[in-house]
Amino acid sequence: MQDRLNAADALSSIDPTLPICVDLDGTILLTDSLQESAIAAFFSDWRALFNMAPWLARGKAVLKEQLAARWSFEPAQLPLNALLIEQLRREKARGRTIVLITAADRSVASRIADNLSLFDEVIASDGRNNLRGEKKARVLRDRFGDRGFAYIGNDATDHAIWRSAQIPIAANAGSALARSVLKRYPDAVILGKRAGSIVPLIRALRPYQWVKNLFVLVPLFTSGAFGDLAAWIHSVEAMAAFCAVASAIYLLNDLSDLSADRAHPRKRLRPFASGDLRISVGLTAVPLLALLGAGLAALSGAALAVTLYSAMSLAYTMRLKEQPLVDVFILAGLYTLRLFGGGEASGHMVSLWLLGFSSFVFLALALVKRVSELIRIQSANERRIARRGYEVQDIFILEAFGSAATFASAVVLSLYIQSNTAETIYRHPAMLWGLIPLFLFWQCRLWLSTARGYMHDDPIVYAARDWVSWIVFACVVVVAVSAQVSV
Repeated sequence: MQDRLNAADALSSIDPTLPICVDLDGTILLTDSLQESAIAAFFSDWRALFNMAPWLARGKAVLKEQLAARWSFEPAQLPLNALLIEQLRREKARGRTIVLITAADRSVASRIADNLSLFDEVIASDGRNNLRGEKKARVLRDRFGDRGFAYIGNDATDHAIWRSAQIPIAANAGSALARSVLKRYPDAVILGKRAGSIVPLIRALRPYQWVKNLFVLVPLFTSGAFGDLAAWIHSVEAMAAFCAVASAIYLLNDLSDLSADRAHPRKRLRPFASGDLRISVGLTAVPLLALLGAGLAALSGAALAVTLYSAMSLAYTMRLKEQPLVDVFILAGLYTLRLFGGGEASGHMVSLWLLGFSSFVFLALALVKRVSELIRIQSANERRIARRGYEVQDIFILEAFGSAATFASAVVLSLYIQSNTAETIYRHPAMLWGLIPLFLFWQCRLWLSTARGYMHDDPIVYAARDWVSWIVFACVVVVAVSAQVSV
């Protein structure tokens, strides 16, 4: 059996007169068309969620037909099993009959088949019959006779078809299913096994984005309460809560942006867009992460801030990211809520001075993010970003907005340094003047990097990987601590 495992010429060794029948979801496609269409319907109109149960009550074939009618997709951008398709093309060139037979709706299967120009025939669900398991096996027996075909699938329900096939073939199957197929069928062929979900899931959680949640520690830092151990513990709990909730939102965001990500030269490699991570895994992880975040938020005392963050993030993911200017103010607000969460957790609330300064800084960072995206699509000779309300002609005005916010933050900081509030917190507030050139230099450098096309990530993530930013942040800490410590 093992010599048939992952054999590059496995299909060519099969009797050339034997037709090869192949499944679509998880086999030709590295994703599931039903899950894709359901997600697309929900994010285009959330009310579709309430229609799914009545459609399903009329039969799964009806559900698939209704969802397929609402799924606008580009077949060429869907993640495909390139190695399998290459082998099928070789067999097609040898004159072998290749049939696509799938439980997916016919409208979906036909569009994908037309794009591939590979199949001699397409057999699919039609709104009345759901071709899955034994029903699919019966259709193939009627069409080609018992053991008159080879069948390629990737799901446990395909055992019903493999039992009727002359050559059972599993492609992109999980390890457990591959072992089961090899054990049950002496002539079985395994064409590649699906990788596990753990690594793609960790990638989808975007742990590198958790660096943003360090803002939770800012109220504790600016208050000068460095020795308050309880405040540190609660602040770290709040930071973990934001990490869990943010990762849940990132999963939802990637699911909502599947078509846009697949059209993007870099984002098409994200786990959901590339097919490395199943949609069902993401939908399971989202509520688990949300519950974890809620528990940590309650434990830390930052429940209100985390709840507001979740609500704003969901609104942003569902609709507000498409509204020009509204989106950048929402992004700035999400940064600010991390400060409030840190204040709630530590007991050192955010001052109006910190609120004013950070609001301008965060607005500038949000504008950096949008301008960098526009510069990238401009270099690709495109006009607008998918699911965003901007065009390349907006670059200059957004840069003006962002530059103004950058220098406004410096003005607020200079006024704070001269205020009575600074004198009550810091022993040597005059030393804080060193912060102004540091913050201005850092933000101006971000804008210069953006203009030159170097900003490929969120600006905070970019800064976390930038050695110059680390030096600036170290200097900020030295200045702030020196202003607090007695000489």
